[in-house]
Amino acid sequence: MLLLLLAPLFLSPPGAGGAQTPNATSEGCQIIHPPWEGGIRYRGLTRDQVKAISFLPVDYEIEYVCRGEREVVGPKVRKCLANGSWTDMDTPSRCVNRTPHSERRAVYIGALFPMSGGWPGGQACQPAVEMALEDVNSRRDILPDYELKLIHHDSKCDPGQATKYLYELLYNDPIKIILMPGCSSVSTLVAEAARMWNLIVLSYGSSSPALSNRQRFPTFFRTHPSATLHNPTRVKLFEKWGWKKIATIQQTTEVFTSTLDDLEERVKEAGIEITFRQSFFSDPAVPVKNLKRQDARIIVGLFYETEARKVFCEVYKERLFGKKYVWFLIGWYADNWFKTYDPSINCTVDEMTEAVEGHITTEIVMLNPANTRSISNMTSQEFVEKLTKRLKRHPEETGGFQEAPLAYDAIWALALALNKTSGGGGRSGVRLEDFNYNNQTITDQIYRAMNSSSFEGVSGHVVFDASGSRMAWTLIEQLQGGSYKKIGYYDSTKDDLSWSKTDKWIGGLPPADRTLVIETFRFLSQKLFISVSVLSSLGIVLAVVCLSFNIYNSHVRYIQNSQPSLNNLTAVGCSLALAAVFPLGLDGHHIGRSQFPFVCQARLWLLGLGFSLGYGSMFTKIWWVHTVFTKKEEKKEWRKTLEPWKLYATVGLLVGVDVLTLAIWQIVDPLHRTIETFAKEEPKEDIDVSILPKLEHCSSRKMSTWLGIFYGYKGLLLLLGIFLAYETKSVSTEKINDHRAVGMAIYNVAVLCLITAPVTMVLSSQQDAAFAFASLAIVFSSYITLVVLFVPKMRRLITRGEWQSEAQDTMKTGSSTNNHEEEKSRLLEKENRELEKIIAEKEERVSELRHQLQSRQQLRSRRPPPTPPDPSASLPRGPPELPDRLSCDGSRVHLLYK
Repeated sequence: MLLLLLAPLFLSPPGAGGAQTPNATSEGCQIIHPPWEGGIRYRGLTRDQVKAISFLPVDYEIEYVCRGEREVVGPKVRKCLANGSWTDMDTPSRCVNRTPHSERRAVYIGALFPMSGGWPGGQACQPAVEMALEDVNSRRDILPDYELKLIHHDSKCDPGQATKYLYELLYNDPIKIILMPGCSSVSTLVAEAARMWNLIVLSYGSSSPALSNRQRFPTFFRTHPSATLHNPTRVKLFEKWGWKKIATIQQTTEVFTSTLDDLEERVKEAGIEITFRQSFFSDPAVPVKNLKRQDARIIVGLFYETEARKVFCEVYKERLFGKKYVWFLIGWYADNWFKTYDPSINCTVDEMTEAVEGHITTEIVMLNPANTRSISNMTSQEFVEKLTKRLKRHPEETGGFQEAPLAYDAIWALALALNKTSGGGGRSGVRLEDFNYNNQTITDQIYRAMNSSSFEGVSGHVVFDASGSRMAWTLIEQLQGGSYKKIGYYDSTKDDLSWSKTDKWIGGLPPADRTLVIETFRFLSQKLFISVSVLSSLGIVLAVVCLSFNIYNSHVRYIQNSQPSLNNLTAVGCSLALAAVFPLGLDGHHIGRSQFPFVCQARLWLLGLGFSLGYGSMFTKIWWVHTVFTKKEEKKEWRKTLEPWKLYATVGLLVGVDVLTLAIWQIVDPLHRTIETFAKEEPKEDIDVSILPKLEHCSSRKMSTWLGIFYGYKGLLLLLGIFLAYETKSVSTEKINDHRAVGMAIYNVAVLCLITAPVTMVLSSQQDAAFAFASLAIVFSSYITLVVLFVPKMRRLITRGEWQSEAQDTMKTGSSTNNHEEEKSRLLEKENRELEKIIAEKEERVSELRHQLQSRQQLRSRRPPPTPPDPSASLPRGPPELPDRLSCDGSRVHLLYK
């Protein structure tokens, strides 16, 4: 029930209405007196109830009314605050006579409304401005001597179009006291030029951070907060959902570039990384594909509404939406912007609706969420209802509907500033009709009045910061089921996030900011490792058997003539090489990270020493066979002087070189654990993870250099061994009676090593194949060596029984028999060498005699015919008979004559 109580005239002196400040109490606010010639409307109270109380509760509102033709000048509505005082008590409310409109002077506003283009905000903002002008002009307490009038054009959110209309506004009468552009791009142009005409610029829809530059735009104000006000909210949401990596895509305009620069600084301070930044001018196809290629998940999009449709059409084509992705967009698009027909895209409404589902918008709070009355005596809901009636289309289809409260409050901010400048508040002021583009004094006074603005508007509390930008809360919304739902508010000045917990996600939970990468190590197949280990173990057993056999039968002549000590070294070398298979197959599946360097060294030393002993002993045999038994005829006596210590020294030299090389390698550049990373693999299941395979290696800083030295040296030995084995294949000697078997073993070892070494280097990234090649090469070469060298000896001794007969002889006669036989053999060899020397001397003498005979015959044929011989002379008929050849029988030399 509404009751109008007109207080008696004697209750308050003239001019005292509302000037008194009642005492503040915890009970509420004390009842105040009405203005002279006026009264107070108490809502919900009867006359008797008002008389019975002295205090009104907190948040209670009263309204001033005036008698007859009078109207209220000053605050028309006051509200009880929690501190026990009424709002705006520093400004008195009076009842004055109405001034006829015909006597009021016009003050003109030049406005540019974007009715189309990137942001068609003028569709709703222009009706809101017209409504505000009507409300201001109807108030007698604000600009009682002036009437605000509007001159406007459609800028189409295009700076080029705006330049044309700006020229018309400035150079055509009447003079405009203020300019009101909409889009940021248009506001940048207008604000930069306005200072040359001493004009204040007040924007209702510009959010570019660049406009906060007071040096560049000294007379610029805006009721629309800066776009950078979105960034603290975005960063807060990133932190709330635990996102550390984001991507951005922007339209190439100053407003979005400067906003993104500010966002980049803020996320860096928060420890968040912008991993990918894309921009486009008109076609977003390639940038969207790049986002998909870079696996962007949390994407901030900065572009106008028309470009937003192009972007999300490409988003649909690239499938860059769904439970794995979150888009952050600007909140000042029309509610059904994605359903609006756009001939520039080839996506249906259903496709666009599917692509945009679940995206987050951050929007400046442009409508007061508290349903309290503003300076215009309207609540925010009453404003929306009144504006909706003036629109030609549904609000969701009208551009700029969300910004309409800002445009409405912009007119009120201007009216209050002009009222303060003109002295409408009771103080003497300037004449607004005296303003011209050269009058900086009036401009400065309007600037100061605008800068000190502070009032309750339909968009909330209106106040400007030092850069002329509006301070406000941020509204957070999410598109759920095709419509926007409020999910929270954020006050950046207090770092206060109010969360309603109504956010919904397609996958049930907020997605990860990147594909969850699961690092997995590729380990050696255990079946392969066990199989090769069994073969290697059997090979070691075989080597031990061969070594035991060789040592046990070392007294047998056949074994002695095969240089058993070198064969023993071969068996030991094969055992070490086979033992290297075990550390070769150990990886992170069996050992820890700290143990890996020891395993790496074990691989290197076992293989190195095993090769040096096994192959080195065989190489020594074949080397000395070639050296001793392929000499020229004049040095054949070397064959009989092969001494064992030379063989051992050769093996020792080869082993020493390897030990020295390995020791230097281990000291200077030791092997350690390194990780090889492969390309990511997508699992078969539809989960938001990818597999990052890794493989452990034994490596060093200069691994290629060391391998080059090692492989080069060993490779030369292998090639030389093949050559020597080929050269000595026809040599027969009892000193090393198994050199042909050694040659065959060298062939097999060399071929396997020369093939396996490069193959394992190529297959190093395939652990199973590399291990199989390397380990099987070791196993086969060791098996072949042991079988070729030792099995024939075993077979001969067993099948012929030589080991049994020689053992029995040894038991009967002792070791003296062997010594006697050896002494006899040495004597026979010495005698044979002497006979060969005598024979060589005789053959040389025979050759000289034959040469002398031939020389005499030639001289005889050249002499004149001889004197007839004296018949009485008795001379021999030819040269003396010479021996034709020499023969040797035992220790005697026979001269055979023709």
